[in-house]
Amino acid sequence: MKKKGLFYIHSVAGLISGIFILILSISGSLLVFHEELDELQQPTVQAVSGKEIISVDSCYHILQQKYPHAMISNCDIAENITMPFRFSMYDPSYKVGKAPMQVFLHPQTGSVLKTRGGSEDVKNNFMSWLAAFHSSFHLGKTGEWLLVFFSVLFIISLLTGLIIYRKNIPATLLFRKSAWRKKNFHQVIGTWALLFNLMIAITGFWMQRYVFKNDFYSDSSWEMKLKASPDLSFNVNAAFIKMHEQFPDFTAAVIYFPQSKSGKMSVYGSNKTNSFIHNKKFADVIFIDSSGAACETRFVNSIPAADRYDIINSQIHFGKYGGWPVKIIYSLLGLTGGILSITGFILWRKRRKSF
Repeated sequence: MKKKGLFYIHSVAGLISGIFILILSISGSLLVFHEELDELQQPTVQAVSGKEIISVDSCYHILQQKYPHAMISNCDIAENITMPFRFSMYDPSYKVGKAPMQVFLHPQTGSVLKTRGGSEDVKNNFMSWLAAFHSSFHLGKTGEWLLVFFSVLFIISLLTGLIIYRKNIPATLLFRKSAWRKKNFHQVIGTWALLFNLMIAITGFWMQRYVFKNDFYSDSSWEMKLKASPDLSFNVNAAFIKMHEQFPDFTAAVIYFPQSKSGKMSVYGSNKTNSFIHNKKFADVIFIDSSGAACETRFVNSIPAADRYDIINSQIHFGKYGGWPVKIIYSLLGLTGGILSITGFILWRKRRKSF
């Protein structure tokens, strides 16, 4: 294919996807610090001297008393006395129980510190709203399809740019003056961030590949039947003691409560022996039956390879490994996709004016 044809494809792909890549670039760079930024909208905990962290059982009973009709979904466990318990649940008092609400409880007293909505509450839960926007533009299945479409265009734009400017890559990487000029800014950014942007585009596409499956088009319209969560059939604190005796390397992070007397409780967390690439909150799962005994496990190192690769793909895409150094690198490089969209559009406008 001639260079002119490649350049045309490169330009069209960039122009069509440009504004969306810019939006995804900015939102993705912010979402790297999802937990840290979300803490700004969480209540401050004033520690009470001499008091220990209360049990999950106590928190659960407090919520049952305060919200007797609520379906209590899950709980982020308080790691210390400066962090609140965060419960997600459905209650008729918030959007008639059709959307989740979050309730923050004091880790020592169990008092309600704050309530807010889920991903639809842009004012009080901006990061969850942004995460939903980044994954579907808040457009449901249409938005999920758009993500696949624009990720493909982004990959095409990156690969055609690589072919077009391949002769300039050595000069750019070697910091030669001929390449590092103002007019070549688009090429410089594209070269240095090429591998990162390809990784983001490919992993993003892979996560959205389910849109090509028949199940995606099946009628998924359903209405959740709101019902009050039952009393727990076992003591969570006692179950955790048994669980840690059986799995001493496991650290629990999130609990999903059973919605029936015979249902299982799912405890998400991570084992110390896991690779650095795996998310500490959702890498491993231990299921606890109605008697309070661990009845099943789903550890990341023992699940089918395809499922494990999907988890790794997600961790790589969102930069959920390596701590602050990785997050800073991801956040800065994440902006380059948006910069390429802007500089590419400027170059296109200049070429149009020259004709």
